[in-house]
Amino acid sequence: MSPTIEVFYSFRSPYCYLLTRRLVALAEDFDAAVLIRPVYPIAVRDPEFFSRVDPLYRPYHLQDSARLAEFYGIPYRRPQPDPIVQDLESGHIAASQPYIRRITRMAQAAADDGKGLEYACAVMTLLWDGDTDNWHEGEHLAKACGAAGLDFAALDARAGRDADALDAAIESNQEAQRAAGHWGVPLMVFNGEPFYGQDRFDLLCWRLAQ
Repeated sequence: MSPTIEVFYSFRSPYCYLLTRRLVALAEDFDAAVLIRPVYPIAVRDPEFFSRVDPLYRPYHLQDSARLAEFYGIPYRRPQPDPIVQDLESGHIAASQPYIRRITRMAQAAADDGKGLEYACAVMTLLWDGDTDNWHEGEHLAKACGAAGLDFAALDARAGRDADALDAAIESNQEAQRAAGHWGVPLMVFNGEPFYGQDRFDLLCWRLAQ
């Protein structure tokens, strides 16, 4: 049987973006099913997180993600706009989060159709590769999804029509993520064993090879 790897995945995480190409290669190299399980970012799950975290957290995070992109030769720039509506000076998270909720609900709809990895590749590249400003406007999302063979109109319609059901599925993912042994992203799980962080990808491959 082909191995199955669950990946708990946030669309605000640069580390999820920087892992995605390797997940595609893993699926091919190991004839594996890579199941993207979308979760909301910590900013949605815990809006007070950034008011509590050490002030060194964000500067290091910004430096490290840019360095990692350079190391892997992956085009990289933080999304414009950020998918989370946040005052970066105070850390305050807005109550309304239209961008992240839309794209995460669409991700869950794509995952339900067995196209979660394709959606993650298309949308994360749009957000993070630096080629597109105002990714949330116009035809940007539709073109990215179309290029990946996805039905944007159907995904977007379902994200609006079935928001409550999709949020329930995302909440179930978040519960399964913690049950698997961690709360952060990306979290890869194989045969019940958790591998947290893109820097554990090689360790996951080693386990798969065994």
